[in-house]
Amino acid sequence: MTTVVSAAEEFVPPSAPDFWQPLVGEGAFAITRSMIVMVLVTIGLAVVMMLVTRRLAVVPGRGQFRLEGVYGLVRNSIGRDIIGTDHFRPYVPLLFTLFTLILLNNLMGIIPPVQFPTMSRIGFPLALALGVYVVYLVAGVRRRGLGGFLKNLVPSGLPFWVVPVVFVLELVTFLVTRPVTLTLRLFGNMFAGHILLLLFALGGEYLLLNGEGLLKLVSIPAFLMFILFSAFEILIAFLQAYVFILLASVYIAEVYADDH
Repeated sequence: MTTVVSAAEEFVPPSAPDFWQPLVGEGAFAITRSMIVMVLVTIGLAVVMMLVTRRLAVVPGRGQFRLEGVYGLVRNSIGRDIIGTDHFRPYVPLLFTLFTLILLNNLMGIIPPVQFPTMSRIGFPLALALGVYVVYLVAGVRRRGLGGFLKNLVPSGLPFWVVPVVFVLELVTFLVTRPVTLTLRLFGNMFAGHILLLLFALGGEYLLLNGEGLLKLVSIPAFLMFILFSAFEILIAFLQAYVFILLASVYIAEVYADDH
């Protein structure tokens, strides 16, 4: 019995162009699948928030209890513990919104019939990272003034000839490296995870339908890996949302570092 794959149909592995899925129009102004998912998640999140908070009670129901649990995680474990008890409150709405929005969009990668993680399109995490960048930049300038903000980039006590080099390095880190790494960390993990899911699902389907002999049996572990990685993606979805707001809090906290 032969174990070769039929040449009738060649297997095409998933790649980056598969994530560009225009539904209406073409080019840069096309309405894509990821846009639709983001809109649906945003509307759904807003509706859930309004329904749950419409009738708040001292003894919470299940919906209020779960929402308060997520809010408490963001408020206390991240906002208060990292930014500090004196300054964290104005940033809690931002952190809570970012966490829930990123988490739900990440989970869309494994929830039928959507099965498309919005954050696997780099434009979305970039927009969120730029929003965080504007927040900590404005907070730093408001707190110290533009001159004090720039001066604070260089530690005191350095030799005068080192100061220009350190200033440029810190400026690049603050203005470029941070938003870029914040973007790429979220984008890269969600993109790579979804590529793996597609690879196991499409590869298993191809082996089952087009494989000959024993190769059809190889589709079974491929589908099992797809199920395993789908469960693993739930953890990754949560961790990436958590890490994003954790780093955002760390950047904001540096504005108030002299008070700690």
